[in-house]
Amino acid sequence: MSRLEMAMATLIQTFDQYAGSDGKKSTLSKTEVKTLVEKELPGLLKGAKNPGEVDKFLKDLDLNGDAEVDFQEFVMLIVVLTCAVHSRFCKQ
Repeated sequence: MSRLEMAMATLIQTFDQYAGSDGKKSTLSKTEVKTLVEKELPGLLKGAKNPGEVDKFLKDLDLNGDAEVDFQEFVMLIVVLTCAVHSRFCKQ
């Protein structure tokens, strides 16, 4: 597999690893999202000044308002974070 194909497979595997422990395998619950972010994106939480910011972030991530994060919403998170990181690296 190419690097990009491996990155795509990693996204799918990461989502699948955390989805379903609280219920549906096709979505992440609030608890599952928090666990995923804590373990896979620890720098994101370090940047939060208070727990309310993290809760707001998780609420904003749920685009369709169903109190769960589906794969499309998860990928949107990764896209937004990747764009933010990319712009930081490009300025250096």
